[in-house]
Amino acid sequence: MNEQPMQKSNMSGQQAQTMPEPPAIMTGKDLNYMNDMLAWNLNAMKKAHFFARHCQDADIKQAIEDAGHMHQHHYEQLLTHLHGHTQDGQYHQ
Repeated sequence: MNEQPMQKSNMSGQQAQTMPEPPAIMTGKDLNYMNDMLAWNLNAMKKAHFFARHCQDADIKQAIEDAGHMHQHHYEQLLTHLHGHTQDGQYHQ
């Protein structure tokens, strides 16, 4: 049998270029991921609120409330980012 060795692609000659900032458009896949992130933060916010209400220790209660506020802040940042993209019509399927 005449077997030829498999050719390996050499990536060392090619440099991956990083983007200085994300593209100005959002794809459907991007929007699905943003939807997931919104759901995760909303769920964490609700759980933090629930557990803080039922916590007896003031220090732990404060830590849980701080975590809930952090998730609320992230949720609002995501909404602000999405609002900017929907106003500009920068959604592409």
